Amino acid sequence: FWPFFYTQFCGAFNDNVFKNAIGILIAYKAYSIGGISPEQMVSLSGGIFILPFFLFSAIAGQMADKYSKPRLIRFVKALEIAIMIVGMIGFIHENLPLLLVALFLMGLHSTLFGPVKYSILPHLLQSDELITGNAYVETGTFIAILLGSILGVQLISMQGGAMITGTAVIVIAVIGFLVSLSIKHITPVIPELKINLNPITTTIEIMGITRKVDSIFNSILGISWFWFIGIALLSIIPVYCKDFLHARESVVTLFLVLFSVGIGVGSILCERLSFKRTELGLVPVGSFGLSLFTFDLFLAGQPMALSTGELMTVAAFLATPYGKRIACDVFLLSVSGGFFTVPLYTFIQQRSQKEIRSRVIAGNNISNAFFMVVSSVFLAALYHYKFSYPQIFLVLSILNIIVAVYIYTLIPEFLLRFMAWSLTNIVYRLKVTGRENLPFEGPFVIACNHVTFIDGLVIASGCPRPARFVMHYKYFDMPFISRIFKDSKVIPIAGANEDPEVMNAAFDKIAAELENGEVVCIFPEGKLTHDGTM
Repeated sequence: FWPFFYTQFCGAFNDNVFKNAIGILIAYKAYSIGGISPEQMVSLSGGIFILPFFLFSAIAGQMADKYSKPRLIRFVKALEIAIMIVGMIGFIHENLPLLLVALFLMGLHSTLFGPVKYSILPHLLQSDELITGNAYVETGTFIAILLGSILGVQLISMQGGAMITGTAVIVIAVIGFLVSLSIKHITPVIPELKINLNPITTTIEIMGITRKVDSIFNSILGISWFWFIGIALLSIIPVYCKDFLHARESVVTLFLVLFSVGIGVGSILCERLSFKRTELGLVPVGSFGLSLFTFDLFLAGQPMALSTGELMTVAAFLATPYGKRIACDVFLLSVSGGFFTVPLYTFIQQRSQKEIRSRVIAGNNISNAFFMVVSSVFLAALYHYKFSYPQIFLVLSILNIIVAVYIYTLIPEFLLRFMAWSLTNIVYRLKVTGRENLPFEGPFVIACNHVTFIDGLVIASGCPRPARFVMHYKYFDMPFISRIFKDSKVIPIAGANEDPEVMNAAFDKIAAELENGEVVCIFPEGKLTHDGTM
C-alpha cells in the first residue's frame, strides 16, 4: 500500500505545483491569450486540465482492467517526466500556449492514473481496511494539493521563478517514477479484454456499466457534484483574494492550506467515526456542511481593505472584522467535503464487481470531468453576468441543497444510515462488540431477539453492510412510515394463517436477496421479547 500511496502523493503534488504556478502567472502577471480576462483565463485553464478526463477516462478504465496495474502506473509516471520537460520549456520562455499544452497533457496523465488509483486499493487492502485506506489516500491527496499549491505559488514568485519551477516539476516527476518501482506485482484482471480506442463509443459503454446498479451510479453523481463545487471554489480563490479581499498571494496560500488540511481532517474524522466500515450516514453530514459554510461565505461580506490601498498580508487580513470568519468557513466546508467523499469512494469500491471495477471508476472519472468542465463554464458565465463573489457563493450553496435533496430522494439509504448512525452514536452511544465476526462479503442471516421497536436501527448501525429486515406486514403497511420501510427494502411477512400469499412472497424475496449476496435480518420471536433472551 505505502509505495502506491507515495506514488500517488507525488503525482498530486506535482499537478498542483504546475497548475498553481500557471494560475499565479495568469492572476498576478496578467498572462492571457486573445484578450481573455484573468478571471476567465483562470477558469479556462482549469477546464483545459479537466478536459482529458472527459475524453479519455473510458480508454484508461479499459487499460486498468486489461494490464497489470503496477506496470501501468510506472508507464504513466514515465510519461509525466516527458510532460514536465515540455512544461519547463514553457516556463523558461514564458510561453502560455505551451504551458497550456503541458497542462492538458498533465490532465491526460491524471486521466490514465485515475482508474488505477482507486481500483488498486481492494487488491492491496482487506475489506475492513478499505475505509482507512481511502481516508489515507484522500488525506494524502489533499496534503499533496496543499504542499504543491504552496510550493507552486512560492517558486513562481521568486526571482528566476520560471527556471526554478520548471526544474522542480521534473525532479518531482522522477521521484514519483522511482517510488512506483516498489509497488508489488498484481495480476491483470481481464488480460483478454479488447481495448476500444473510440472515445465516444467507449464512453457510452462504460457509462452504461455504471448505470447497472442505481446506488453506484447515484454515488458517482454525488462525488461528481462535490467536484463541481470544489473546482468552482478552487478556481475562485486566486482572483477572490486579489480582487475582492484585496489580499496578497500569501492569503491565497492560506486558503489553500485551510482547504487541503480541512479535507484531510474530514477524511480522518470520517474514518474514525465509521469504525472501519463504509458509513453512508456521514454523507448527509458532509452535504449539510458544504451548504452551510458556503452560505456563510456569502453572509460574511467583504473585510475592510487597508486604507493605503495595498494588498493585505495574512496578518492584516485576519485582523479585519470578517477575516477569521471567512478562514473558518473555508476550513469547515472542506472538512465537510471529507465527510462527503470518503464513504462514497469506498462504497463504489465495495459494491462494484472486481472484473469491472476499474471501468466503473473510469465512469466515475468521466462523470467527475463532465461536472468539472460544466463548473468551469458555469463559473465563467457567472463572471460574464457580473455576479459578485458573495453571490457566487450563494448560488453554489443553494444548488448544493437542491442536489442533496435530489440524491437522497433517489437513495434513501443515505438518510436512513444517518438516522441509524445518529441514534446509536449520539443519542445512545452504542458500543458494539464482535463486529469483526460479520463477513464483509457474501450472504448471511442475522437472527436476533426483539427488544424495542428501534432494533432495526441498532442492527443497521452495528452491521458493516446494509441489511434487509423482515417485518410483520401490519407494521410494514402503517400509514406515513410505510414509504420509509419500502425505501429501506424491508421485506413484509405474514403468518401462514394470516396471509399465505404474503408469507410465500417473503420467503421468495429472502431467498433472492441471499442469492444476490445480501444480508438478511430476522426476528424469530415475531414480537417484542418478554424476557430479553434469544
